[in-house]
Amino acid sequence: MKKTFLVLLFALICNISNGQNKVEAEKLVNEGVAYHDKGDFDGALSKYDKALELDKENLLALAEKAYSLFSLQRYDESINCCQRAITAHPGDKGLKTVYVTFGNALDGLKKTDKSIEIYDLGIKEFPDYYHLYFNKGVSLSSVKKYEEAILCFQKAVLLNPKHASSHNAIARLSNIIDKRIPSILAYCRFLVIETKSNRAKENLSSLQNLMKGNTEKTGEKSVTIHINSNMFGDTTENGKPTENSFVTTDLILAFDAVVDFDKKNKKKTEIELFLRKFETICASLKETYKDNYGFFWDYYVPYFIEMKDNNFLETFSYIVLASGEDAKVSKWLKENKSATEKFYEWSKSYKWKTN
Repeated sequence: MKKTFLVLLFALICNISNGQNKVEAEKLVNEGVAYHDKGDFDGALSKYDKALELDKENLLALAEKAYSLFSLQRYDESINCCQRAITAHPGDKGLKTVYVTFGNALDGLKKTDKSIEIYDLGIKEFPDYYHLYFNKGVSLSSVKKYEEAILCFQKAVLLNPKHASSHNAIARLSNIIDKRIPSILAYCRFLVIETKSNRAKENLSSLQNLMKGNTEKTGEKSVTIHINSNMFGDTTENGKPTENSFVTTDLILAFDAVVDFDKKNKKKTEIELFLRKFETICASLKETYKDNYGFFWDYYVPYFIEMKDNNFLETFSYIVLASGEDAKVSKWLKENKSATEKFYEWSKSYKWKTN
């Protein structure tokens, strides 16, 4: 009986000690994260190593250590740390970020195929973690598999509609493969989420070019519309639209963009020209919505149709152009804070498609 009591007492003491070690280890990890956030990655690693001395396989310490090693471009060490974490904690929810770091480190070593395999393993374990799809999309786009990459970014925004980087990627890749209207819709959604940043400025410039509808003034009284032949590949042999076909709206935008060169519009502001053309786009989308299908029609289009129906297009246009640093736009936004607040209240409560 006395022997049994001593065994139980020893086990209890060990459990208490282990629990204390884990608490102290995680305090050290938090200190390490603070160093990492300040850019002192070596300082962070010192804290993580001390945490691992206290709690040998502490998942949080391993995950953060792998990330700091990645940030220092010590990719092989980062990969080893990730593998150690996965082996020591199979099935643990905390591994979802480890798979992201693992894949990123492989990308750093230019082992794109391997990185995609790791993202797929992570997705199998954590199918609802949008960062895994996003990072897989980045890997695919790095080897110019744009359409496969877009599918990954689409999955990411289905899981997290507020993830600006995924909308950014969808917009840019759609532009690369000459899908003008899908690119416009994704750029616009991005600019609602992220209005002030360097990439917001870049994206606004790209959006403004797309809104020109491939038109240019070629003479004193002539305007040329450049029609991309790929646009007409968006219909089947019997004339019905293919998935994510926007040929009608694309053509309508092209012809509407010609109006920009009319004498009566010479004194119009950028905001007035943008608003007119975007209203035209939304009207076309609403009219043709029931006859079309695909991710862009199911996900983005209803958002912009509802926006138009709620009379938010003017406010939306000013928000989209905010990164352009136009004095008139800045003044309007400053004087109409209640309008922008109302818009964002609607946008935040909007029910996005989840599949």
